[in-house]
Amino acid sequence: MKKWMRKFLSAVAAVITMLGLIPAEAEQVIWNENTRIDEVTSYPAFGDWDRMIFPVDTSYYSGSTLGSLRLTWYSNIQPAKTVEIVNYMREKTDAGEQIFYRIYTDAEIAADPWKADTGLFFFKGHPGAKFAICNAGGGFAYVGAMHDSFPHALELSKLGYHAFALIYRPGAQAACEDLARAIAFIHEHADELEVDTADYSLWGGSAGARMAAWLGSYGTAAFGEKDYPRSGAVIMQYTGLSEVYGNEPPTYNCVGTNDGIASYRTMERRIAAIQANGTDVMIEVFPGLSHGFGLGTGTVAEGWIKNAVSFWERNMK
Repeated sequence: MKKWMRKFLSAVAAVITMLGLIPAEAEQVIWNENTRIDEVTSYPAFGDWDRMIFPVDTSYYSGSTLGSLRLTWYSNIQPAKTVEIVNYMREKTDAGEQIFYRIYTDAEIAADPWKADTGLFFFKGHPGAKFAICNAGGGFAYVGAMHDSFPHALELSKLGYHAFALIYRPGAQAACEDLARAIAFIHEHADELEVDTADYSLWGGSAGARMAAWLGSYGTAAFGEKDYPRSGAVIMQYTGLSEVYGNEPPTYNCVGTNDGIASYRTMERRIAAIQANGTDVMIEVFPGLSHGFGLGTGTVAEGWIKNAVSFWERNMK
């Protein structure tokens, strides 16, 4: 069935419900592991950003339901967390809250249509709290947000912090430009978003970790934006980045010993080099884990995110 038809039928069902022509209990439909992914992406209340909830390039994921979702290069995908995230998005949207922000203007998108597939999903914390930007990996080919940034952002919001999950363009340069624009956007709209811009943190897994590291060291001006303050901490998961520039922010790393993409020894060496420059660091190496474990729920890595938050907090001024 065509996407526009699914949206139309869903809208008709919503009108029928409002008119009282179906039982009230039918309004309380909650998505579950058996819910089809295309039912989520055709939900009428979502805007045209619904296509960015899952990878825009559909060749990088498989499965037709929330419970059967699989993402290229990722392990330990938790269906319960996927369900929690989409229901969170639905609940907030139905309540009239804005959960997605475009970072480029219409004119910029018209000049470069690829920029239409970018933006920030907002997981709101307490008013006036500090913020984090979470960047999923995907080999700079796609954005694995449902496993590698949405869960992190949701958990950070539960701790009271504002968290943004960035959907960015393919390619390392474009991705970093999008992250620089995201940082600029949040600073420029800080009052509207009710965020404290001091000591913000940059988070990322795999390719997203490289983005966080590069913006943390080079800053926004190196990627086409004004020179905004650099992050107070960088939180990195499973990436083989080896370069050390001498101006790294405080840096937390975590990785598994069975990661065939990002060597834990490379990460250990980099962390040691950053520490040698007098910068605060922390690394956790988890026995037996492979690449892309995300929050690590149900594994030896479970709870790492709280350690990372504590690391961020100890580096707040």
